[in-house]
Amino acid sequence: MSHDARRQQAPESAAGTDPDGVEPPSPKPSGADRRPDDGGSDGGGGSTRRFWSARRVPAAIVALVLAVAAAVLLYEAVAASIDKAPSAWRREITADLAARPLDDPWAIAGAALAVLLGLWLVVLAVTPGLRGLLPMRGGSSDGVRVRAGLERSAAEAVLHDRLLDVPGVRSVRVDTGRHRVRVRARAHFRPLEEVRGDLDRVLQEGVRQLGLARRMRRSVRVRRPKKG
Repeated sequence: MSHDARRQQAPESAAGTDPDGVEPPSPKPSGADRRPDDGGSDGGGGSTRRFWSARRVPAAIVALVLAVAAAVLLYEAVAASIDKAPSAWRREITADLAARPLDDPWAIAGAALAVLLGLWLVVLAVTPGLRGLLPMRGGSSDGVRVRAGLERSAAEAVLHDRLLDVPGVRSVRVDTGRHRVRVRARAHFRPLEEVRGDLDRVLQEGVRQLGLARRMRRSVRVRRPKKG
């Protein structure tokens, strides 16, 4: 190969590799090219799951009822296997069920009650409960994930005290839900729009400092107090 051909191929190879044939590392983006984290000011990103209730009372009631029913049925099964005379209550129930039609009001009421109890148990099984506990932003310490929660009443008390310090606010009511904070205030001086703007800013900062996991939407309404 001639010297002219080698000179023409050299720029093509130098564009992607160094003379030793090793590809140089790609340049790292500078600070101006990096996008900042899109962190919300009203809470986290909403990925933290809610706390689930243990449902100890419903579980204990269901377990007790099932245990009693199983014990009674087991006793009757053993008694029937040894040719023992059936109990009086079993004879009465058997005779009553055999003589009672399906459209009897008591039969319909019993079936409806059983359906309602079943639906209640299903709802308890698929819903987390603990609606009064708001998840907070978690962290990890020594590889152990830590979860924290804040009572709604405590969050409302903190926000209530901060909003009362806004000039012009006479009274304020704070209702904290899972996704929204509602504020109803009465202002006895200053323009209502100015008071509302100050309340919204104080509320935004207060919600941010609570450290909640979810982004909380804000709803602020300001009115004049009733005359008289």
